[in-house]
Amino acid sequence: MEDVCSINNLVRCLLDGGMDAGLANFITLLLGVVLVAALPLVTVIFLIWVERKVAARVQDRIGPNRVGPFGLLQSVADALKLLTKEDITPMGADKFIYNLAPIIAFASIVLIWAVIPFTPLHIGADLSIGILYFMAVGSIATVKVMVAGWSSNNKYALLGAFRTIAQLLSYEVPLVLALIVPVMLAGTMSMQAMTVAQQGMWFIFMAPVAAVIFFIANLAEVGRAPFDLLEAESEIIAGYNIEYSGFKFGMFMAGEFMHAFTVCVLMAVIFLGGWSGPFVHEVPLLGFVYLGLKTAFVYIIMLVLRSTVPRVRIDQLMAFNWKFLVPISIVNLLLTAFLLYIVRALGLAPAPNQATDFVANLPQTIVLFVGNLALVGVIVSMIRSQGRRQRLADEARLAESETEEPALPAGVPAGD
Repeated sequence: MEDVCSINNLVRCLLDGGMDAGLANFITLLLGVVLVAALPLVTVIFLIWVERKVAARVQDRIGPNRVGPFGLLQSVADALKLLTKEDITPMGADKFIYNLAPIIAFASIVLIWAVIPFTPLHIGADLSIGILYFMAVGSIATVKVMVAGWSSNNKYALLGAFRTIAQLLSYEVPLVLALIVPVMLAGTMSMQAMTVAQQGMWFIFMAPVAAVIFFIANLAEVGRAPFDLLEAESEIIAGYNIEYSGFKFGMFMAGEFMHAFTVCVLMAVIFLGGWSGPFVHEVPLLGFVYLGLKTAFVYIIMLVLRSTVPRVRIDQLMAFNWKFLVPISIVNLLLTAFLLYIVRALGLAPAPNQATDFVANLPQTIVLFVGNLALVGVIVSMIRSQGRRQRLADEARLAESETEEPALPAGVPAGD
């Protein structure tokens, strides 16, 4: 079927039709960019409905059920409503930067999709530094927050931006440390090559601690519960985007939903094997199905957490990161590097021609998994010890307060 024109050989088909080589390459690249950009844009409309339905089921509600069958058109109605809202720009705001912030918020998420492998054949750009590209583009969100808060000429928006940036920068540290682990396991930063390296064994079985740290850090980066302080309206009204209205606010909201789904896709690619699955090389389009199922599994976990876990305070959020998550990330990285050295020194690592063999990957996986279990045991023991010390200290303070003689009112002599 090589004579059939498809997206994979579109350039050759255009050249065979007599088109100029430069124009054929331009049309192919343009079509690829449109497809990669349109996928998350269309997906986010459906995701909003899914998120509201899941939250409703968790909280014993019905959710959207009026507009369209099963409420499927509710998100479309909301988007149309935002389009008709008045576009207000605050007095004294830096108009150019103020209007640029929503575009940055949206574009920074769409750009990540350029390096996501959907199938063995379909990927926007198979960069050799795909992981580094993801971290660099994902960090643009910090710029978006600062630009939106500062340009609004609103003190509350600026305070909300400062707090948000502190959160984003802090949780990028464990995120990067967790990402180094799969890079070491795969020996590459290319997301396509990393997916191929997991055909023998998913990295979540070799590095479960790194996978959990990556998931938690991304929850904070996206601003999902229990780390949803980016827009903690109970403390600083609506955060850095308080002055935005209409479709500009809608772009911030859509960017948040799309970011949440994007990190779930990345979780599936980096730790769950991405598009890999049975018969995927015979029928490459099955890669879309496998990647979608794995992403949906991670996304459902995120939605359930958002609907059940309460919001933490800013001091708890920062203490959890710097006193707990970062030390564990460092120890986990060093432990994984040491275990990989031991595995390769003992000859337990699979040979290059056996990288996709499940049995050949078992010895290395068992060693790494046992090491992660030992680390989890140490963490649980430390948490129990800390909890016991805190409980004893609280009981001692309570006993001391009960044994103290109550103070006498002024003017009452002792002994009366």
